[in-house]
Amino acid sequence: MPVVSTGEQLVFLLVIGGRFVLPLFIPRFPLPAIIACLVLDGVDQTIFQSMGYDPPGYQGYDKAMDVFYLAIAYISTLRNWQQLGAFRIGRFLYFYRLVGVVSFELSQVRALLLIFPNTFEYFYIAYEAVRTRWNNRRFSFRWWLWCAGLIWVFVKLPQEWWIHVAQLDFTEFMADNAWAPPLLLALIVVAALILWFVVRPRLLPADWSFKIAADPLPPSMDTAEEQAEWHARFGSMRSWATVEKVVLVGLISVVYGQVLPGIDSSPLQLFIGVGAVVVVNAGFTLFMARRSRTIASLGWAFLARLAANVALVVAAELLVGAGRPGDVDAPTLLFFLGLISLITTLHDRWRPVLAVRVMAERAEKAASSA
Repeated sequence: MPVVSTGEQLVFLLVIGGRFVLPLFIPRFPLPAIIACLVLDGVDQTIFQSMGYDPPGYQGYDKAMDVFYLAIAYISTLRNWQQLGAFRIGRFLYFYRLVGVVSFELSQVRALLLIFPNTFEYFYIAYEAVRTRWNNRRFSFRWWLWCAGLIWVFVKLPQEWWIHVAQLDFTEFMADNAWAPPLLLALIVVAALILWFVVRPRLLPADWSFKIAADPLPPSMDTAEEQAEWHARFGSMRSWATVEKVVLVGLISVVYGQVLPGIDSSPLQLFIGVGAVVVVNAGFTLFMARRSRTIASLGWAFLARLAANVALVVAAELLVGAGRPGDVDAPTLLFFLGLISLITTLHDRWRPVLAVRVMAERAEKAASSA
């Protein structure tokens, strides 16, 4: 086994840490944070190669961490996206890709990544890039659908084929083909000229100066107390929101279950186990909301939920006993509990924000049809 130096270990930990920390900035600073995640995803293996270090099994971890940061991006759309047509398109694109990644991880058929392309990532970037200058609600559902379709066909399908089917490395391809760098430069220049002389003059007048931070929450749902009150009035364990959380966290956990050590469970066992904890968390959210108990800080709310989930699992282990098929070792179990706690905390906090916008949309349609 090759000896790993302290420097290589430090760089590896910094890269992995960055891939888990940077996504946490997406809800508040959507565009720069997701671009930072995208850049780090693109250069992480180059960084390792420059050190002559090849982390074992990193390809699997890479795909799992992609799923994680895109999950945070999807959840942030509950909080930030005011154009509900674009939100519905983005929701479909994210879950469509997630199903594809899980299918690939279980079958190792690379063509599945071409059939289920990661269109959501660039669609998210497009939405947030528009939002820096324009009100996204000025653009219709049809406009956003065309945007998603163009990204799917002309951007992601070629990229997915290049990376996952042909398995070509961009850096090596450029170095091995002398004609490639000049061609790439020419294409960039042509694209820039089209944007400047064709697209720019046809743009709508900007609604505001360039802005980076996410828009504020609706005034009726901008505090933890108001969000908890919504759960108390309208929340239910038997709801599509609970189903979405079970599917979201369960499928992400299946992806991580293919690469993390210490798992003696089938993908189905893991999905069911994680889903059970998510359902208990849904009940916990309703219990606390109906007793008007809230934690304003998202960070403290996450830690409180993590502590509750750890206590839940410890109690279950004491009652049922460990050492049976389907067990997960302690460090990996703690990782899954952290993942469950983070995603359910964010989802529960921002699901009411989406609900307020949906109700406003319905009221507008009712008023216009009256």
